[in-house]
Amino acid sequence: MDLHELIKSLKTEGGKIVMLISDGIGGLPLQPGGPTELEAANTPNLDRLAAKGVSGMSTPILPGITPGSGPGHLGLFGYDPLQFQIGRGVLEAAGIAFPVGPDDVCVRCNFCTIDKAGLISDRRAGRIPTEESVKVVEILKQIKIPGIEIFVEPVKEHRFVAVFRGKGLGGDVADTDPQKTGLAPLDPVGKDDASKKTAEAAKEFVRQARELLKDQPKANCLTMRGFAKKPSLPSYEDLYGLKAAAIAVYPMYKGLASLVGMELVGTPKTLEEEIEVLKENWNDYDFFFVHFKYTDSRGEDGDFDAKVKMIEELDKVIPGIEALNPACLVVSGDHSTPAKISGHSFHPVPTMIVSDLARTDACTKYGETEASSKGGLGQFQAIYLMPLAMAHAGRLAKFGA
Repeated sequence: MDLHELIKSLKTEGGKIVMLISDGIGGLPLQPGGPTELEAANTPNLDRLAAKGVSGMSTPILPGITPGSGPGHLGLFGYDPLQFQIGRGVLEAAGIAFPVGPDDVCVRCNFCTIDKAGLISDRRAGRIPTEESVKVVEILKQIKIPGIEIFVEPVKEHRFVAVFRGKGLGGDVADTDPQKTGLAPLDPVGKDDASKKTAEAAKEFVRQARELLKDQPKANCLTMRGFAKKPSLPSYEDLYGLKAAAIAVYPMYKGLASLVGMELVGTPKTLEEEIEVLKENWNDYDFFFVHFKYTDSRGEDGDFDAKVKMIEELDKVIPGIEALNPACLVVSGDHSTPAKISGHSFHPVPTMIVSDLARTDACTKYGETEASSKGGLGQFQAIYLMPLAMAHAGRLAKFGA
């Protein structure tokens, strides 16, 4: 019996669960012995929760493995990222409610800026505002490739989705983003015959796009990531017996939630609006996934102080969630994004569970040092967070006689 079959056999009625995910919240000190971003932040509400709950460090995939956002969230939702692999392109497409079909290969694309030599000077085109990006996406809708139907849709800021629809296309294509400035975008390379067909289409797409965008001041080129076809996943309701809601600003996280059967509620644009949506829908769902993006963004920007400020913004909304009195409140992240390295890292993520059923530990602050040295949850794989949340909400029956 695997973990999912076990949970399905034990699930029962119980209290409401809120999973508050601060994307990339884990960090590193800038100097040895210094604080991480989380430890440097003024977080009286999160610290108060740590003192009444139980903390630990969750490993998104396996020790030493740096996760992308998709695998990181899958683990939080209780799906083994090594078993259930979802490409970034499908997540982006699902997040904007694009109807992904069986013959589709979805690609998460970034507008970027290239110089006269064809080298990338800005991987995100200056984080071009969404209202500008939408206009550039319209230009790309002129692209035609014989034998393949092309869909191009805006997502948010510099991100957009390209969908290639046609028989015999594969999703195993390498990314074209070199991950550094000063380098040219890579060519798409397919790893099997079907994917080579997709790669050729993608190469032609980029060729036409560069010609169409050559006079754009910022978004004059693009990179492609996460080529993928739609997977099959068991739903939250089938697996956990939960009517689940997702509250997020960024489309990719909405997409992942919808792929596991969560309903997307509200159209919030800020964290404060997300909490209002939570309150408005409180009576209609058993489980709420609430996502906060900007701790990750500031970490990727390498801006330690800005990430600290985002953590402090997160702290301010905690009383609004507490007022709803969830049976179990989980606070965690999908991965660590230390400003020190300006990207995702392999480091475990500080995680806490607040519940009347929690066995309180010695933690008095929410942060890496206390969670790792005093946390009663210890260090555990993220796929076990959902069973822990279910148990702390009184939603798992006894196993065996």
